[in-house]
Amino acid sequence: MALILLASACLLIVTLGYVSLCAGSPFGTCRKCRGFGYAMKTDRKGRLKRGKHCRRCDGHSKRIRVGRHLYNLWLHLYRDANAAPRKTFAPKG
Repeated sequence: MALILLASACLLIVTLGYVSLCAGSPFGTCRKCRGFGYAMKTDRKGRLKRGKHCRRCDGHSKRIRVGRHLYNLWLHLYRDANAAPRKTFAPKG
């Protein structure tokens, strides 16, 4: 019983930590380009040089976190479901 409580407390702490991270910093560095905005290449002498533009982050070096993306989807779905119905006017005649 104590092991289950300890595991659930650890899971709750990790979840709340990730939620606070997504709320405080919704954008993280891109994992593909590691925050450069482009891929790093080496020339024939072994020196680093700039490579292709990163397609995943579009060269901005920041991507939205998964938790923040899910929260934004839920928020848009909630707002669309609870939005006041729009009045449509029928033409006269």
